[in-house]
Amino acid sequence: MCRTFKNPIRHRLALATLTSGLLAASASPSWAYDVTDSFSIGAVLGAAGQCQEGLGGLVDEDGQSLEGNTCRGGMPFQLELSFRPSERDEFYALFGYAVDNGLNEVSPFVLAPWAVDLENDLKDINGRGRDYLLQAWYKHTFTLGEDATLGTTFGIIDSTGYLDENAYANDEFTQFMNEAFVNSGGFNLPSYDAGAALELALGDWEIKAAALNIGENDDGNNYNFWGAQVGYRLDSALGEGNYRAVITGTSSAFFKPRAELGEEAQWAEDAPQDAMPVAAEKTDLMGYGLSFDQALGDHVGAFLRLTWTDHKDILDYRGLYTGGLQLAGGLWGREADTVGLAYGYLDGADTGISNTNVAELYYRFAANDFLALTADIQYMADDYDTGEDIEGWIFGLRLVAEL
Repeated sequence: MCRTFKNPIRHRLALATLTSGLLAASASPSWAYDVTDSFSIGAVLGAAGQCQEGLGGLVDEDGQSLEGNTCRGGMPFQLELSFRPSERDEFYALFGYAVDNGLNEVSPFVLAPWAVDLENDLKDINGRGRDYLLQAWYKHTFTLGEDATLGTTFGIIDSTGYLDENAYANDEFTQFMNEAFVNSGGFNLPSYDAGAALELALGDWEIKAAALNIGENDDGNNYNFWGAQVGYRLDSALGEGNYRAVITGTSSAFFKPRAELGEEAQWAEDAPQDAMPVAAEKTDLMGYGLSFDQALGDHVGAFLRLTWTDHKDILDYRGLYTGGLQLAGGLWGREADTVGLAYGYLDGADTGISNTNVAELYYRFAANDFLALTADIQYMADDYDTGEDIEGWIFGLRLVAEL
């Protein structure tokens, strides 16, 4: 795949400009979140720069050298509005805007270095022709008993809000940046499209389900997605733990690889070289796995995700195994600071990649209740069945204001 890298000096200067702008915005007294007892406004503004190193030997598909070592910046902004006419009802909207695409646009790795919605992600969302509007839904909560409630949500929703949750590895603004430690790719979780969700709470047990209709996938096909999660909250001498089992699936809307189609796939006589076959067969996707998070005393938390897919011929990975620790700053007298350390092994499928190893370390320095600066280091190594393997380091700084 041909990659084009921009001048790293220019992007370091751009990042400095974005960072200074974010500091000025976070100091503004005009930001507020409680407008009335029933209406609230929230926002998150981030600026991050990442530099990839150790990739100087990259070449494109024509054998031409590429500048593998480069820096890129990006600045996402999200605004949420919540109106609660009663304790049981809520109307919610989320808007997203961003400047630039960071390293995600040029990284040679399979995994995105920053799993946030950047500029290109917020236009023509899911092929719907909709820009910037990420979520818009209505939720009603029924009381079923003393410790039992049922929440029902309809509208434009995000499946990651209901499935594959984790206390220590689920927020790309405040925790890990690499997508492997935000959500598991094996679940194929879609976002920002029409759907419905159910949330049943029964004491320490919780059952969640979500269903969405997605405008189009990478093959240009409309498809349906469904997912369910069963979770149990356990309070022990160690601390609170959450143990979840997740299963997801889709309708048959994903083309099987050309190699599997054999002689039955007839190609149009004048079709482009990379066009899909006229008689390409479609299949569904399924994922299933476990997501755990457990407090280990007052200052340490651990997480573990184990995910599998039964369609190894379409997805990049058939098994995804990630885990790590989070340390609270109270250990060294900085109560609001956190340190995260994680490692992941992703078992490749029959799509050319053999496996991926990924590791990440971050320190999040909380300047106050609203502003935090994170220093982040990632290592990734993609091993391929054929062709040159890729490995390298990514160094980043992330500044986030939450309001």
